[in-house]
Amino acid sequence: MAAIRLGLIWRYLRPHRREVYLGVTALVVVNLLSVSIPLLVRGVIDDLQDGFSSSTLLRHAGVIVLLATVMAGARQLSRMLVFGVGRQVEANLRQRLFDHMLRQEPGWVQATGSGEVISRATSDVENVRRLLGFAVLSLSNTALAYALTLPAMLAIDPALTLAAVGLYPVMLVVVRLFGGRMMRQQRRQQEALGSLSDLIQEDLSGISAIKIYGQEDHEQEAFASRNGRYRDAALSLARTRSTLFPLLEGISSISLLLLLALGSGQLESGRLSIGNLVALILFVERLVFPTALLGFTLNTFQTGQVSLERVEELLARQPRVVSPPVPQAPARAGRGAVEARGLSVRYDGAQREALHEVSFQLRQGELVALVGPVGCGKTTLARALGRMVEVPEGQLFLDGVDVTALSLGDLRRQVALVPQEGYLFTATLADNLRYGDPEADDARVEAAAQQARLAGDIRGFPDGYQTLVGERGITLSGGQRQRAALGRALLVSAPLLVLDDALASVDNNTAAEILDSIRAEKGRTILMISHQLSAAAACDRVLVMEDGRLVQQGHHQELLAVPGTYRRLWEREQAEERLQQVA
Repeated sequence: MAAIRLGLIWRYLRPHRREVYLGVTALVVVNLLSVSIPLLVRGVIDDLQDGFSSSTLLRHAGVIVLLATVMAGARQLSRMLVFGVGRQVEANLRQRLFDHMLRQEPGWVQATGSGEVISRATSDVENVRRLLGFAVLSLSNTALAYALTLPAMLAIDPALTLAAVGLYPVMLVVVRLFGGRMMRQQRRQQEALGSLSDLIQEDLSGISAIKIYGQEDHEQEAFASRNGRYRDAALSLARTRSTLFPLLEGISSISLLLLLALGSGQLESGRLSIGNLVALILFVERLVFPTALLGFTLNTFQTGQVSLERVEELLARQPRVVSPPVPQAPARAGRGAVEARGLSVRYDGAQREALHEVSFQLRQGELVALVGPVGCGKTTLARALGRMVEVPEGQLFLDGVDVTALSLGDLRRQVALVPQEGYLFTATLADNLRYGDPEADDARVEAAAQQARLAGDIRGFPDGYQTLVGERGITLSGGQRQRAALGRALLVSAPLLVLDDALASVDNNTAAEILDSIRAEKGRTILMISHQLSAAAACDRVLVMEDGRLVQQGHHQELLAVPGTYRRLWEREQAEERLQQVA
């Protein structure tokens, strides 16, 4: 597993190997100079034992300053190169994840949960960046520091070297213990902050409901509770940090005291010069930081590997709905004619099929209603027409062409699907209307709004078509949102228009005007899914579904004339209307 992970890490670093090699080379220069400077200091001190010479002192000081300057420049270069690789990988990986998510079918994204996907695209990608930037740099620096510094120390005095660095393993253990706790505490702090942000976002989106039901006090209490958890998590992390760093300083100080105590005896016996003792002190202090940092680096390395695997798991997920390798060209003159031949669809993990052997035809220019009880498969059928769900080969045809043989782009230019909850983006009304065709001019935007009977509402807005729609269209009424989503679909002029209960929030008169306006465009085929059977009565034909099956089809009057699902639904709707009138 370790070899696989290291291979995976190298796969991400390989495109940037030039920068990595240059960064590591710069680190080698840094560590060579770090070893050279204490040795130069040793020579200066030993020379001063024979008598003070200002010229000698200034010459050595100039050399040391020059080496320190070069070392600082090389260190900065190494950080820029290696950290830059981490940042570049982070940007590329986020782009890959975003592109990959756009290729997935909507059902998988909804089943997985946007929070999980966002977590992998943000927190996990950031952990990967730390792995490939900070962890690589820190591990390389620590390895070079020990590889070059320990031989220089051992050459001066092996016994003093072992005594001086003997406590460093303890320092590493302490960092490892505290580092794991700090990471858990930092994760809890981030989770608490995320929960706090979620509440703020939710309350801002639902401010109207809060006002209507007078729940300001309740929301204030909820915020205070989550704010308190964030405060406690932050304080807990601060306490751990304030304990760890004094401990590290204490261990480092004990190590230095041991060196001074044992070294002073060596000085008295003449077995060690003052210059050598000072050099050893400088070397010991030089190893403190990389040793202390090693524990954090190992934690970062392990966390980054886990995050890298989580990201790879997401990238390995292949979309179920894809364009064929060699797509067939769509019919030259799109008519919007549809034929289903035993269409069956089953969702992943479902016990039964959402659609079972459904067969029907929609002829060009027809207005056909699709009705049935809740959960009978109407929305699944609407999604199947645009391949929002996977459709078996040879079961669904658009203008005589199997929809699975068309590229997704060609198919979705032929089919305009308007869901019941039409999503609006945080943009102007005009931009929302032209979303399907960003290059559409103002005349087409206004024509689509007029056809969706939204133009009158827009004229009443202070900023007209430049009115900024709030998050998810919150600034509009339900009917306005539905009509905006409908106008967006009408603007692209697809030959097949599928309305998935898209007029449920629109009054009957306006809905009738919209349908008349759409039907005025000769040649467009319309499939209207509706719970209102009174609307179905005005359609050319009615398709009736129940339990995923097409159980009836025909004209309104024909279906009322025979016992069945349609007549039962019609009688129930009429009874509900009579009760409402009595009430």
